Amino acid sequence: MLTQSHLEQLASELEGTLLYDDLHKTLYSTDASVYRIRPNAVALPKSTADISRLIRFAAEHNISVTPRTAGTSLAGQAVGDGLVIDVSKHFTKILGYDAEKKTVTVQPGVIRDELNLFLKPHGVFFAPITSTSNRAMIGGMVGNNSSGTTSIRYGVTRDKIAEVKAILSDGTEVAFGELTSAEFIEKTKGDSLENKIYKSVYDELSVKENQEEIIKEFPKPEIHRRNTGYAVDILLRSELFGGTEPTINIGKLLCGSEGTLAFTTEVTLKVDDLPPPYSIMVVAHYHTIQESLESVVVAMKHHLYTCEMIDDTILDCTKTNREHIKNRFFLVGEPKAIMLFEVASHNLEDAEKQADALIADLEKHNFGYASVKLFGADIDKANELRKAGLGLLGSIVGDDKAADSIEDTAVELSDLPAYIAEFSAMMLRHGQEAIYYAHAGAGELHLRPVLNLKKTSDLKLFRTIATEVAHLVKKYRGSLSGEHGDGIVRGEFIPFMIGDKNYELLKRIKLAFDPNSVLNIGKIVNALKMDENHRVVSGRVEPDIKTFQDFSDSLGILRAAEKCNGSGDCRKMPSAGGAMCPSYRATRNEKETTRARANALREYLTYSEKENKFDQKELYEVFELCVSCKACASECPSNVDVATLKAEFLYQYQKANGFSTRNKIFANNAKLNKMGSKFPSITNFISNQSLVKKTMGIAPERQVPLLAKITFRKWYQNNKPAATDFPNGRLYLFVDEFTNYYDVNIGIDAFELLTKLGYQVLVVDHEESGRTYLSKGFLEEAKKIANHNVNIFKDLVLANAPLIGIEPSAILTFRDEYLRLADDKEAAENLSRNAFTIEEFFKKEIIDGKITADSFSEETKEIKIHGHCHQKSLSSVEATFAMLNLPKNNTVTIYNSGCCGMAGSFGYEKEHYKVSMQMGEDTLFPKVRNTAENVKIAAAGTSCRHQIYDGTKREAQHPVSILRSCLKF
Repeated sequence: MLTQSHLEQLASELEGTLLYDDLHKTLYSTDASVYRIRPNAVALPKSTADISRLIRFAAEHNISVTPRTAGTSLAGQAVGDGLVIDVSKHFTKILGYDAEKKTVTVQPGVIRDELNLFLKPHGVFFAPITSTSNRAMIGGMVGNNSSGTTSIRYGVTRDKIAEVKAILSDGTEVAFGELTSAEFIEKTKGDSLENKIYKSVYDELSVKENQEEIIKEFPKPEIHRRNTGYAVDILLRSELFGGTEPTINIGKLLCGSEGTLAFTTEVTLKVDDLPPPYSIMVVAHYHTIQESLESVVVAMKHHLYTCEMIDDTILDCTKTNREHIKNRFFLVGEPKAIMLFEVASHNLEDAEKQADALIADLEKHNFGYASVKLFGADIDKANELRKAGLGLLGSIVGDDKAADSIEDTAVELSDLPAYIAEFSAMMLRHGQEAIYYAHAGAGELHLRPVLNLKKTSDLKLFRTIATEVAHLVKKYRGSLSGEHGDGIVRGEFIPFMIGDKNYELLKRIKLAFDPNSVLNIGKIVNALKMDENHRVVSGRVEPDIKTFQDFSDSLGILRAAEKCNGSGDCRKMPSAGGAMCPSYRATRNEKETTRARANALREYLTYSEKENKFDQKELYEVFELCVSCKACASECPSNVDVATLKAEFLYQYQKANGFSTRNKIFANNAKLNKMGSKFPSITNFISNQSLVKKTMGIAPERQVPLLAKITFRKWYQNNKPAATDFPNGRLYLFVDEFTNYYDVNIGIDAFELLTKLGYQVLVVDHEESGRTYLSKGFLEEAKKIANHNVNIFKDLVLANAPLIGIEPSAILTFRDEYLRLADDKEAAENLSRNAFTIEEFFKKEIIDGKITADSFSEETKEIKIHGHCHQKSLSSVEATFAMLNLPKNNTVTIYNSGCCGMAGSFGYEKEHYKVSMQMGEDTLFPKVRNTAENVKIAAAGTSCRHQIYDGTKREAQHPVSILRSCLKF
């Protein structure tokens, strides 16, 4: 029996880390599938010696090891009840590129897109591109034999395998590469486990009867996306077994084996020349799914590089997604389905000819009601929309979800229309209208029924549909798994799909590789039941979770957390753009992902027996490094808004455990500043004394922001103009707590700029925004402020008299948190539609022609913009670009700069200082340091400006101040 002392002893023997606390066992109990299995421990190895030790330990204690990289597997491959071994943190090196052989050698934790950034200067790339390519890792791609959008042109991961280094089930290291028949036979001699593996493969595949059975029962060889069982059919292509290929490579057998045969530690991949530089995407629109699929047969006669499908369910999800609503620009009407056909060439003229010929061919066969051509960056936007498909499905409100019971079937392309027709008819018999998307050109569609797996009846339907689809796929001799693997969801259907004799052969091969039954048990052979071990319990009584905020838009906070389907978008790196998730980027720990926070909240709200289910130290730990940046609210395709979840958690947790003195001080910052502003010099002196900072738990490296000599409100009372004619109308300026006490000069710049441009700027007696209360979970105080401000502004603010804010995090509370807090929902909604950042206001007025370049100087200025996280999530940095680009000789660009890492009080707190600075170092600081001294840096957030100074000693300015300096008068 495995005990705590066993784990403690194991931990002491590793270079890496062994985690066996309740939180980490919870976080690693799920992947992107419907399954939940708690491991005994999670290991983060630092060396191959660590992995060998872990495998030997598992054998000694009769438990399984489950290899894991990004944990985005859809079939349950990356969950198991023994040791989960996560190589995503330390096995991340690109070991070398061989230009002569056109191969690259990597560790399994290298991210696919990061690899291609490395390869691009060499003129080559690793072709398989999954929808998760900005976080999917090579180890997982090898384990699954990933393919993605490019497979119709470049093949799948198995085609790219040159060599796989791995650790066998006895802890020994081995390399599987290309061998001649003679070299292969030589490997069968000896008593090592490696020798026995080669002998077993040779003995099994040399038998004529076995060869014939494989050829007869395995999927059609024309289907290149095929992951049913082990790829023994691929090995039959070797001359050694009667085929035509002169070499054989066991590494190709490991590819798609889901870590059940060996533990991969290093991979050498074949790479391809970069695709032609000129691409055009033809987006064809259809009235029916069937019509779209029938058109594929015609389209694939053209030289396509991608051929992808998206149905209307996914397209409809983009209508309410902050990030992807902008990627719908190319849609014509309301199609039932669209196809993304991409052609490419080495010159644009030829690419145009190809695209036009494709459109003409579609029209000739009466396929589609509209075709749109996309170029350049617009192609990327369309591809991003398609990539987000799985995540977008998670945003569907309620318990009915797109369940991945049948989502990976592949048939021969010519069979696809007939197969889908039968599939659709079968689904209708079950009262289902499935969701369709993905790789139509390869004969593979990701097909998902919409089920509520909390209901016993739907769990039964989950199995029924899966079984009937397996029979349908078998009828067409297709592959039940095209690219996502067998795992748990499809593993138990393998005997039916390939026949009992072939299944017994796979079991013997598994036994040869893994005689002690250690490697990822319950997958592919002797698979676990597909309708057991689900993350939601069928037939359960839904927990009644009372919250302070209004989560009715998600039908409660638990369902808001359950939107996370584990797709792992929150694990993308800075090179992928965006800001999600800054704490993960800084630490590379799963615990700091959006996914982890949603999973932990779901777990404890579901299973805790405490009266206050939020009262969990594990939840405090998982939320601790969340900086409430709001990036997940837009960049997570499932719209999992962790900042809002954290605010609720902090409130509920602190109700049970008390509010700390420091949190009270930070939360009540505006009230304290009101008192301190009476004697600002004394306040500034005291607050920056070492003893005060130490007592407060403030990092000694930080300077506490200095109060201005006069508040903005006092300045306004002394300087507001007498009533005169204002040709551009009136507006209300929201005086936030930062502008009023710290950034008074910015408030003055905004007031003077707007006034000189012909606007009547009105300031009324309102409350602070409540941002400091929200960040620390003081929701009762935040609610009072929300109600007060809504009540004040609801009868003042109109479309022609909007509310304008200077600090993004403050003004955007009207569009975000107030909607969950305010009692007068209708008034809050109306107010939210007329509350704008000052940059948004300027952009609108520029478009309307009320503000023109004539008002500004023609002095040459170069400006770089760093966007505030809330601005990027809830508004748009493009508005800042439009505003600063108005003066004729301004040259403006936007940094791809992620999160600055300050996040209000977070960066000031002593225990968070280092991670705060690391967040800045990830993207922002290097870009600022590389910016010439004469270039102005624009940053709307007060925290951002302080962080930029602390990290680079560069002074950033609010965009309003920069534009004010450009004014002629």
